Amino acid sequence: MLEIQSQPRITLPLRLLPASPTPPPSVLLLDHRFPRRRFPRVRCCSGGGNGGSTKPQQLQQRRAYPFDEIEPRWQRYWEENRTFRTPDDDLDMSKPKCYILDMFPYPSGAGLHVGHPLGYTATDILSRYKRMKGYNVLHPMGWDAFGLPAEQYAIETGTHPKVTTMLNIDRFRSQLKSLGFSYDWDRELSTTDPEYYKWTQWIFLQLLKRGLAYQAEVPVNWCPALGTVLANEEVVDGVSERGGFPVIRKPMRQWMLKITSYAERLLEDLDDLDWPESIKEMQRNWIGRSEGAELEFSVLGSDEQEQGLKLLVYTTRPDTIFGATYLVVAPEHFSLSSLVSKEQEKYVEEYRELAARKSELERTDLQKEKTGVFTGSYAKNPATGEPIPVWVADYVLGSYGTGAIMAVPAHDSRDYEFAVKYKIPIIRVVEPAGTSFDLDGPYVDDGVLVNSSNMSSDLNINGLMCKDAATKVIDWLERTGHGSKKVNYKLRDWLFARQRYWGEPFPVIFLNETGELIPLPESELPLTLPELEDFTPTGTGEPPLAKAKTWVNTIDPISGKPATRETNTMPQWAGSCWYYLRFMDPKNSTALVDKVKERYWSPVDIYVGGAEHSVLHLLYARFWHKVLYDIGVVSTIEPFQCLINQGLILGEVEYTAYRDKVGTLLSADSVSDVGEYTQERIPVEKVTKAGDFHVLKDDPSIQLISRSYKMSKSRGNVINPDDVVSEYGADSLRLYEMFMGPLRDSKTWSTGGIEGVHRFLARIWRLIVGAPLPDGSYREGTVVTDSKPTLEQLRFLHKCIDKVSEEIQETRFNTGISAMMEFINAAYKWDNHPKPIVEAFILLLSPFAPHMAEELWFRLGHSCSLAYERFPMAKSEYLKDSSIVLPVQINGKTRGTILVDEECSEDEAFKLASLDEKLSKYLHGKAIRKRIYVPRRILNVILDQQKVHA
Repeated sequence: MLEIQSQPRITLPLRLLPASPTPPPSVLLLDHRFPRRRFPRVRCCSGGGNGGSTKPQQLQQRRAYPFDEIEPRWQRYWEENRTFRTPDDDLDMSKPKCYILDMFPYPSGAGLHVGHPLGYTATDILSRYKRMKGYNVLHPMGWDAFGLPAEQYAIETGTHPKVTTMLNIDRFRSQLKSLGFSYDWDRELSTTDPEYYKWTQWIFLQLLKRGLAYQAEVPVNWCPALGTVLANEEVVDGVSERGGFPVIRKPMRQWMLKITSYAERLLEDLDDLDWPESIKEMQRNWIGRSEGAELEFSVLGSDEQEQGLKLLVYTTRPDTIFGATYLVVAPEHFSLSSLVSKEQEKYVEEYRELAARKSELERTDLQKEKTGVFTGSYAKNPATGEPIPVWVADYVLGSYGTGAIMAVPAHDSRDYEFAVKYKIPIIRVVEPAGTSFDLDGPYVDDGVLVNSSNMSSDLNINGLMCKDAATKVIDWLERTGHGSKKVNYKLRDWLFARQRYWGEPFPVIFLNETGELIPLPESELPLTLPELEDFTPTGTGEPPLAKAKTWVNTIDPISGKPATRETNTMPQWAGSCWYYLRFMDPKNSTALVDKVKERYWSPVDIYVGGAEHSVLHLLYARFWHKVLYDIGVVSTIEPFQCLINQGLILGEVEYTAYRDKVGTLLSADSVSDVGEYTQERIPVEKVTKAGDFHVLKDDPSIQLISRSYKMSKSRGNVINPDDVVSEYGADSLRLYEMFMGPLRDSKTWSTGGIEGVHRFLARIWRLIVGAPLPDGSYREGTVVTDSKPTLEQLRFLHKCIDKVSEEIQETRFNTGISAMMEFINAAYKWDNHPKPIVEAFILLLSPFAPHMAEELWFRLGHSCSLAYERFPMAKSEYLKDSSIVLPVQINGKTRGTILVDEECSEDEAFKLASLDEKLSKYLHGKAIRKRIYVPRRILNVILDQQKVHA
């Protein structure tokens, strides 16, 4: 028999719910018989868009089940009873823990669309499951609320960013609660709260103390229209990602964080993380470790004599030094002005101005045509002794290596393209080993060195393989003083300043007399933002905070001397770098996080979020965590042990037809790449399927293009979860998003799909509660029986338990739901539905559809929430298809049955009988004379002179 065992748990009486399912007066519920609007399908016309809200298309007279009564009631119960609160000071740390975290959202004015709850539902299922498995679960939610969008809205409307942010947070919170997520709302935090960013500022001070924060004059992406510096990823094709404004490269004094000091550790520690391999590879590529050499090229004068100026270059291929036929310096190289001849000065300056308008991503795009200008100078190749020209070209970055390269066009694709364009000599110095060399273009693989010997420089690497030649060249560079071995990284120090108002103020001041930088004492934290009414850019590069004169002009609290505050603010990344730690101890006013709590909860066991954050946010957070580890604040070397990237939910399939220039419809398979065509969206009701293609109903010869797109307001394909919940209920939305396909894959939204899941939930409801009464209402209790489960029922149940348990743990939620569907299909064929079977199934359902599960649990007579009930465990004896029911006799009289495998031995059968609750009372303490066992037929136990009572 199935046993539903309770575990020690936090339980509260269902004081919100009366004995009957009639809702209490304090909860506003809608009559399920009242006509309600249907959830609108995506409109077929393009453009415009209003966040997915469209006019209702038809009315529904009756709900499939009364979710509109159930869901508000249980959300109210959970909130008022703080069902999912994780105890703080009174936490039982002897229990295992599981910290499950969503990448916390930026609360935009648009609110959620149905793509957002995908990851949130997955973490909620895992959190509910782990609670029911006896874990202390930490599952919090908060807001990454500083940032450019709120500031831009403030500039446009005059509304203070704080006001906009709070309204957006309220909207997001309301939407999340409407979906029944089991967050511990007592731990809610916002990065804009001074009590939170006090500790962001504290972390900055620790970085400053350790020389990991510094100021430097660096070229930045400056957007005059937005009045701020943008990160590389915020610039697309030379314009700002937000607003599409022109961006230029401009040298500015900026705060930098020395993340490069941790490059090697950030790289090495990836190996031990349970992350997608693709994400780890992205971080490895971003860090970009390479081994090579730094070497010096002496700049020559017009008389070809060394002038004392040396160009330091970095190369990963020192073996190709004899093939270096020119040098390239970046447009922002600090020595460029010293290299430019008078004749070339005008051309170089024009080129520098053009390069300043390009982002680093544009400059390094391999598909872009390479451009450059000759500086007028030459340098001496130390291996050949020959003069080679020095060029300036924007495909070399000042931020990588030394900002200068030796160009070997025979063995590098970029250098080859450049050399061909500008007619620079190409000397091949590497050939494939053991084969003839006849290649049109650069040879970039390993091989044997040729044309690589010079007696004057005492260097000969002819005949060596590339690796051995590189080692010999480095030895020669170090022996002759021309260079040395060098490990380099593509990773650059983190640009950590923004010319914005809506961000964390830097806790530093500058003495007016000397300009000396003074960190604020920790006792002065938090340094809060001043109130401003004008958030517009100054136009000079000076941040908006410079307008707050009374705030900017201050006094050094130590010396009493006049001082000026820093008017840049920290980037949005700052607050999101460490929020996972504050969730462990959100009310602590004396420390960032309590050491005991941090040791218990760290690291985050499961971290779920979009792949778009997998490099920058995660890299920055890992960097800060390692600094905090070094100073003893945290006990683990990594913050996030397991990372899961959920896929996108795309908008519903759109159907497109082609028309030629005279307006005739054309089949998609007949349209060529050459010709003038227009595209036209076709409404779904005019489309039908023909084989593998979609065609027009009225003209099946017209084949259509069917495609799904990422949800966006501009396409008008955004689905608002509020509308879905109104029409189908939160449980249907949760279940559908998990049923659409594997969590990590992208999926296409389908209103027809959610209708199917909604019908499945209605079948569960009717199976347990019964059919609706004539007036459309439902009985108060259930139709569940007190009968003993049959072997068939137990087998179906335990196979379902086994499958659902495994699939939850492996985050294969779609197949777990399929197992529950198979169980319900089988259950509809039974004559009765025993209570132990139904109770166990409700517990299986509860992580996926918690509102319905709570209601059914209550209707079965339970007075406490099921949130902490023990999750059912599958019994192996019911999982074997070869199991049989074996009668057991005591002294020849049948006293019960046991479930055994067909090949069960006599000893195994007797052991199972001894463990059976009913049979054990006849056998415990009795002397056994003999056992009679007929395999697959009977077990008869003969007791020694004992009287057996009926």
